Amino acid sequence: MNFLNLKKVSLLIALGLLSLPAHAGWLDLNMPKGVTDISNEVYGLHMLILYICIVIGVLVFGAMFWSILKHRKSRGVTPATFHESTKLEFLWTIVPFAILIGMAVPATKTLIKMYDTSDSEIHIKITGYQWLWQYEYLNTDVSFYSKLSTPYKEIYNQKEKNINYLQEVDRKLVLPINKKIRFLLTSNDVLHAWWVPDLALKKDAIPGFINEMAVVIKEPGIYRGRCAELCGRHHGFMPIVIEAVEQDEYDQWLANGGKVESTDLASTEK
Repeated sequence: MNFLNLKKVSLLIALGLLSLPAHAGWLDLNMPKGVTDISNEVYGLHMLILYICIVIGVLVFGAMFWSILKHRKSRGVTPATFHESTKLEFLWTIVPFAILIGMAVPATKTLIKMYDTSDSEIHIKITGYQWLWQYEYLNTDVSFYSKLSTPYKEIYNQKEKNINYLQEVDRKLVLPINKKIRFLLTSNDVLHAWWVPDLALKKDAIPGFINEMAVVIKEPGIYRGRCAELCGRHHGFMPIVIEAVEQDEYDQWLANGGKVESTDLASTEK
């Protein structure tokens, strides 16, 4: 491939990359901002690290391709004869170290906040089973199992699949907004993982061990998640559905023993 053809190929690749954001649904490939302070911090941290990696990639590959083009054999360039450079080795040791420290500081701050369960107002125990979840509202009488409710006709392709295929449950986890909620997570059989992207919550459920996490949901709505640990043949049939409601509605639901479904918030689903 001559130099002119190489320039044409590079131009086509650049134009293709520039046109990618125009495609519908391209932004859906990114992680969600979510509806909690922590989820927004995680999103901001994710974008910061992404931009740093992009800059590093452009600089490194730019220097590499520039060197290949400018110092290729066809131009009669004579190879350098030096073997080492103390200054250069010192530079490429210090610069990556400084970059890693710069990335580690905000990441550590966010992780500390994610592990902070102090001053929680509501405590819920979550137990994973093959293949469903049990929710126990501690200090109350409310406890129930939540399992997949997608019709088997959809699973076996006997009926058209709806928009929430394999993401429906018979009992939602109802939570109030603007309250700090602490989750105690464990498992009754094998490893599971409780994951809700919009809340930036993801934690392993381990038999015989209790994991903790906490969240403050800012907006009412329905937020969906799933088991993120390969836990058996029905691993894909363990959805999580959270319904975040106003405090008054939550109190009414709790007073009814969690037996009466709260108001349908499908119109505000995230």
